Amino acid sequence: GCIPLVPGTKDFNSEAVDEQTDQALKNMGEILKAGGCTFDDVIKTTVLLADIKDFATVNGVYAKYFSTDPPARSAFAVRELPLGAKVEIECIAACK
Repeated sequence: GCIPLVPGTKDFNSEAVDEQTDQALKNMGEILKAGGCTFDDVIKTTVLLADIKDFATVNGVYAKYFSTDPPARSAFAVRELPLGAKVEIECIAACK
């Protein structure tokens, strides 16, 4: 899964969940790109939240990356995420 680390560091880009979500998805985009895929190739995501009350905020940012024909998704609140992240997102992609 992708957490909101600034590439090349072990630092989060922000403490705000919307900005963390954006960074996690940017990181995911780079991984997809390295594998020859795009967000359009994603068929399933799993969103892990440190606080389920953040779901609507995360969903707003998520919708910017998956604006048309979004993939199947599940979302869960978890007790802890790596390094104290507020969000982690993983995906399965089928590259064309």
